[in-house]
Amino acid sequence: MNITFVGGGNMAGALIGGLLKHGYRPDQIKVAELDRGACDALFARFAVSTHTEIAPAIEGSDCIVLAVKPQQLGKAAADLAPLLKNQLVISIAAGVRCRDLARWLQGHQRLVRVMPNTPALIAAGVSALYAMPEVDADQRSLAAQIFDAVGMTIWLESEEQLDAITALSGSGPAYVFYFVEALQQAALELGFAPQTARKLSLATFDGAIRLAAQSSDAVDVLRARVTSKGGTTERALSVMQEAEVKQHIVRAIHEAAQRSAELGDELGQEPRDAAVDGRGKASGHA
Repeated sequence: MNITFVGGGNMAGALIGGLLKHGYRPDQIKVAELDRGACDALFARFAVSTHTEIAPAIEGSDCIVLAVKPQQLGKAAADLAPLLKNQLVISIAAGVRCRDLARWLQGHQRLVRVMPNTPALIAAGVSALYAMPEVDADQRSLAAQIFDAVGMTIWLESEEQLDAITALSGSGPAYVFYFVEALQQAALELGFAPQTARKLSLATFDGAIRLAAQSSDAVDVLRARVTSKGGTTERALSVMQEAEVKQHIVRAIHEAAQRSAELGDELGQEPRDAAVDGRGKASGHA
């Protein structure tokens, strides 16, 4: 299968790198990217074919991955639409719903929408996929193959679930970094040097996550095992419980899901920001 990426930003680079590590050849991958410097960088890094115009980039492609910013997707789709045949089109633009993308693509229905997250940059991502009914089994397999190259994948039964996925795994790394920030701040206030505070915080979080992933026990059981009655952990957790930290985290994720739905409404308006100029040149980064 031949794959074209429209947009040559960080996520596109991660996916290209993952595909090459999983057996794809450079001649099976093309990139359409307006920025000539970005094109040169991608060629130097991966030896893939790069173009500043969309038409030559999608020639002979079985799959087109739209890896531009959500605000740029409408105009990119408008220029792509006349060039499409039966190719699979995958969008990783957060918030833009399939029905809106299909409208911008002049009724093209072979669409898969994906919500990846930033750990995909180190092949440790989580990607949730939703396919429109017109996507056949081979195209579903190809979509999964692309994102399996940068981590784990799950298929969703309804597109509405992508709002929850965006709030959980899409935004989730930021929540983790926020908690690590708090651990580092506490370590600094307790007298550790910045470098040591960072190492302690990251190693503690990494070890706990790996233990939870490898254990058959629920996380509340693992937490209870660390919490001795009258001990230090119990004291710390009591402060968090009094402050309703867990409830606030849950509420925050619900708010993020609601915002994702709102963005879908906003981004579904007719496109305004040009992502492709009148000569069919792609612009923007993932």
